[in-house]
Amino acid sequence: MKYLNVLLIFIPVAILGRFLGWPPTLLFVSSALAVIPLAGILGQATEELAAHTGPRLGGLLNATLGNAAELIITLFAIRAGLLDLVKASITGSILGNILLVMGFSVLLGGIKNGEQRFDRTHASVNATQLILAVLALVIPSLFFFAHTETAGPVEWLSLGTAVAMITIYALGLLFAFRRTGPEPELAAETHAAHKGRWSVRRAVALLLLSTGFIAWLSEILVGAVEHTTATLGLSEFFIGIIVVPLVGNVAEHAVAVQTAWKNKMELSMAVSLGSSLQVALFVAPLLVFISLLLGHPLTLVFNQFELIALFGAVLIATFVAQDGESNWLEGAQLLAVYTILGLAFFYLRV
Repeated sequence: MKYLNVLLIFIPVAILGRFLGWPPTLLFVSSALAVIPLAGILGQATEELAAHTGPRLGGLLNATLGNAAELIITLFAIRAGLLDLVKASITGSILGNILLVMGFSVLLGGIKNGEQRFDRTHASVNATQLILAVLALVIPSLFFFAHTETAGPVEWLSLGTAVAMITIYALGLLFAFRRTGPEPELAAETHAAHKGRWSVRRAVALLLLSTGFIAWLSEILVGAVEHTTATLGLSEFFIGIIVVPLVGNVAEHAVAVQTAWKNKMELSMAVSLGSSLQVALFVAPLLVFISLLLGHPLTLVFNQFELIALFGAVLIATFVAQDGESNWLEGAQLLAVYTILGLAFFYLRV
C-alpha cells in the first residue's frame, strides 16, 4: 500500500488552495486524491490496533471503523444538504464492493492461480445476508413509490428500518464474538496479515491524525462539489455513486485484490462482501440517525434505477459465491456489469 502514499502530496495542495481561493474543481480533485492515502493509513492503523487488542475487540474496531473515511465524507455532505449524493454513495459502495472489487479480485486471482476455491458456506451466508440488507433498503423506496402522501410516513419508516438494520448488525457482531471453539481459518489469516508491527501509541496517533485530516479535506471536497458538477458536466448523483466510494475505499479495495492475487480467496471474498454488509447494515442506518442531529433528515428512498442495480448486483454476487469456486471469466463478467452501470450512471440525471 506504500505506493498510495505518494498522493499525500495533495494534502498541502488542497489546504493551501483553500486558503488561496483556488478554483473549486482543482480543490475537489486535490482533496479527493489526498483522502485516498489517508483512508489507507486510517484502515491500517485500525488493523494494527486490532492486532494488539485481541480478536474480539479488534473485530469490533474493524466493524465500526472499516468505512470511517467514507462515513466522514458523507457526514459533511449531509451537513451541506447534499442528500442525493449521500444516498448515491451508499448505493455506490455496495455496488463497488460486489462488482468492482470482487470482479478485479476474481479476475486477477484467476489469471494467476487458475480456478480458486473458498469456503462456500461462509461466502453464501454473507451473500444471503446482503440480499436481506438490500431488501431492507428497498422497502422504504417501494412504500414511497406506492403512495402519494408519504412525506411523514416514509421518514418514520426509514427510522424504523434503520433501527432494525443496526440491531441486526449488532446482533451479528454479538453472535460472532460469543462463538466458541477453535479460531476459524479466516480469522487466522486476518490475524497473520496484521501482526502488530506498530506500537499502540503510534497506531492511535496515526488513527487520530488521519481522521482529522480526512475531516478537513472532506469539508473542502464537499464544498467544491456543486461547482465541480457544473464545470465538468457531471451530476451530483454520479459523484456520489462512483467518485465518493472510490475515494474512501481504494486502499481497502487494493487489499482485497492483493489477497486474491496471493491465492487467499477466502479473505478476499470476506473483505468485499463484508464491506458491503457494513455499509448496508451499519453505515446507512447510522447516517439516518445522524442526519436528524444535523437538521437534514435522510430517508432511505432510492430511485428505481438504483434499486434494480442493487438487486441485480447482489444476485450476481450470490451466484458467484454459492459454489465455493471462482475463475477469471466470472471476474470479467462482474467488471462488465459495473462498467455498464457506470456508463448508465454517467448519463442519468436525477
